[in-house]
Amino acid sequence: MNNDLLINAQKINTYYGASHILRDLSFSVARGETIGLMGRNGMGKSTLLKSIMGLVKPRSGALDIAGRPMMGRAPYEIARLGIAYVPEGRGIFGNLSVLENLNMAARAGTRGQRDWTCERVLDTFPRLKERLGHGGQQLSGGEQQMLTIGRALMTNPDVLILDEATEGLAPLVAREIWRICQLVKGTGISSVIVDKNWKHVTQITDRNVILLKGEVVFEGSSTELHAQPELLQQYLGV
Repeated sequence: MNNDLLINAQKINTYYGASHILRDLSFSVARGETIGLMGRNGMGKSTLLKSIMGLVKPRSGALDIAGRPMMGRAPYEIARLGIAYVPEGRGIFGNLSVLENLNMAARAGTRGQRDWTCERVLDTFPRLKERLGHGGQQLSGGEQQMLTIGRALMTNPDVLILDEATEGLAPLVAREIWRICQLVKGTGISSVIVDKNWKHVTQITDRNVILLKGEVVFEGSSTELHAQPELLQQYLGV
């Protein structure tokens, strides 16, 4: 087992009923690596992330997390191995305050690290510091996204997965999210970023994966992707 591969999914086949969504799809994340996961809507990006997190059960394939076989295991077991998931739709607790949302997620990481404390998260997201007593439902969409990312960081993860990182956010708020993604990369945490803004994604990522109908049709560096504008037109519609 390669322990430098924090996520290693091989030949994953995932279905929704009779619909075959992921087709023999292989995807890996190495320690310290930042990956952009791209493709048009409905190509399988969210299904891949949910399959990794145990929220959807693949019918076949293999999934190792930090070198341990985890296919078919519960989401909480996968999260305990250092995988933090920021889902599309955010999933914050609207009836809890900002501070309560953060504190409920606080724990040491897989190596006992506590680099991300509540104080550090609030220093990173000054807007949240101003709204500590506000309920989750009282926050704007951008503030909720900041809270969800901050809550994920409170688990001191080895991998941070962001599904639709800036979807529906105002440009100024989106810029703040990209700043945080760059900051997280600088700390050595691995990341998987899904977002429609490929220009911003590729400024951060080490490697990019494009999906088409549940299959990988491109995998390479940002430089390699930029050098093939026909791929961007064909698979991303830009």
